[in-house]
Amino acid sequence: MSSTNRTLSWWAHSSTRARFTLAGAALIILALISTSVVVWNSPSNPIAKAVAAVSKEDIAQQKVLRERNALLSQVVALQKQLVAKQSNLSTTKNQLASIQQQLWSAQGKLDAAAAAAAGAAVAPVAPVKKPTVKTAKPAVVPAVVSAPSKAAIMAPTSPYFGLYTEQAPFSFSSYDAISDRIGSSPNVVGYFGGWDQTYRGDVVANSWKRNTLPILTWESRPINASNAVVDEPDYALPKIIGGNFDAYLHQYAKDIVATGLPLGIRLDHEMNGIWYPWAEDDGKGKSINGNNAGDYVKMWQHVHDIFQQEGANALVVWIWAPNIVNNLPTTHKTSAYLDGLYPGDQNVDVVGLSGYLRPAYKPDNNFTFDYTFGPTLKELRRVGHGKPILLAEIGASETGGHKPAWVTSLFSGLNNPANSDIIGFVWFDLAVTTYTEGQLGTNDWRIDSRPETLAAFIAGLNSPGSRFHLLPR
Repeated sequence: MSSTNRTLSWWAHSSTRARFTLAGAALIILALISTSVVVWNSPSNPIAKAVAAVSKEDIAQQKVLRERNALLSQVVALQKQLVAKQSNLSTTKNQLASIQQQLWSAQGKLDAAAAAAAGAAVAPVAPVKKPTVKTAKPAVVPAVVSAPSKAAIMAPTSPYFGLYTEQAPFSFSSYDAISDRIGSSPNVVGYFGGWDQTYRGDVVANSWKRNTLPILTWESRPINASNAVVDEPDYALPKIIGGNFDAYLHQYAKDIVATGLPLGIRLDHEMNGIWYPWAEDDGKGKSINGNNAGDYVKMWQHVHDIFQQEGANALVVWIWAPNIVNNLPTTHKTSAYLDGLYPGDQNVDVVGLSGYLRPAYKPDNNFTFDYTFGPTLKELRRVGHGKPILLAEIGASETGGHKPAWVTSLFSGLNNPANSDIIGFVWFDLAVTTYTEGQLGTNDWRIDSRPETLAAFIAGLNSPGSRFHLLPR
């Protein structure tokens, strides 16, 4: 056969060899296929490991995404519930708190799911395209704080029992300690503030969280000023009237409105005395701190007008509270003098007083409610034209041993129907050394200054026919 009629493979020089060669190639191919199958199915195969890792990651991410989407749906549903509950004025605080807690819990799970998705990768792989999910930020819901209206505050169903203590309302530890000893819950907290301090809306809110009316004694001087100093020229009444503090007053009023909760303000109390820089004269015709006759009323009206401009008067119970007249200079005891310090019915909501059983005692002092408060109550009813009365700051000294009997008389007087216009009292529960009413002295005004005094207080608060209806501790 000629070479032109034979078709031979390039790797074989005869047909027989070509057939053997083809058979060998087939065997080699089968061997390679078998080896590949074994390798691919081997647990130690790195390629198989990578593929398995990718598959596992895809499954894990899909699971996380499903959980995440489910949680997102839960968050959205809870947010809708929260908005609906907030819009319903009758919704209780507990319901809102429960929904808020569920929302926080769901959001926490959502954050955890997102973290799990971020950390699910086992080996570097191509990113998996995730569905786009748009979620609204969880609503920031402030704690629900409720408070009665201003009108309700001025007409309580039973008289107030309040306390001034060492730290309250910034800390209620001492306030709660004496309350526990008394066995009844006070519903007023008194505190002091100066004109070098901004408004503390958090303090007001924290008080109302305890269903407690905050009453601020607001002094037009620095908070740390000494009671022994009456000269505060930067805070003279003419400067306040002239506008030196207008920016401060406007901001203070705005902050009250922003907080949205009521409070009592006892502005520049005991103005008929001679021991504060807002007093007009020393009882002998000499000006105190550059003030003039009539300046106190002008100052009060100026502050009240600014609050009116800012809308704050709807939230402020203005308490005008002179000192009891018993130990004042003769010229300051008259009705005419007190009339000259009254800002007018339209600028005052409650009339009040400061009054203590304080040594040295006059010979005619019989240590009773009527002796201590009677003359001043008569003046308040006259000048205030029937406004509610608050004993805004009271206390009694242990000096002389008369305190338990005086406390008993205090509650007898408060429970007397003739004094039904008295809407409560605030006790100064501190032992302090102060310069007051022209005298420097240390007195223990605390309710539990002696066991006998504490017992008299508890008995008076819970006496038969008592007007006080307080929650037990």
